[in-house]
Amino acid sequence: MSPEVGNRPLILLLDDTRDFKDGRANYVARTSADAIALLDSLSGQLLDELWLDYDLTGDDTAQPVVQHLVNLAAIGNRQPVGVVWVHSSNIRHGHRITAELVAAGYPARRSYAANLFIRAGSAGHSEATR
Repeated sequence: MSPEVGNRPLILLLDDTRDFKDGRANYVARTSADAIALLDSLSGQLLDELWLDYDLTGDDTAQPVVQHLVNLAAIGNRQPVGVVWVHSSNIRHGHRITAELVAAGYPARRSYAANLFIRAGSAGHSEATR
């Protein structure tokens, strides 16, 4: 996966069921494993925005992604990121992972802007997955 996005901001969305209405994400991961693989492929590159949904399909969550980022920070190899937006409707875990990321030095914030999203695969939406 070679990130060739030109002058567009580099944006990664982790969400199992949603896409951005405006198609802004360069990369979309539906599982935590896919998100970690994408982060590894982007290692050292500035990720302008990282969007995290907590509850994913089945037993999967964003927790492995958060732990991956925290581990990178702990060894002095923090993923450069402009802002991490946690857009999960799971209030308790959303606040918790935001706090974990902030404690590791990431600029993490909660987002409550549900109007940014549509169901993945909705008619009229171009797939942003790379």
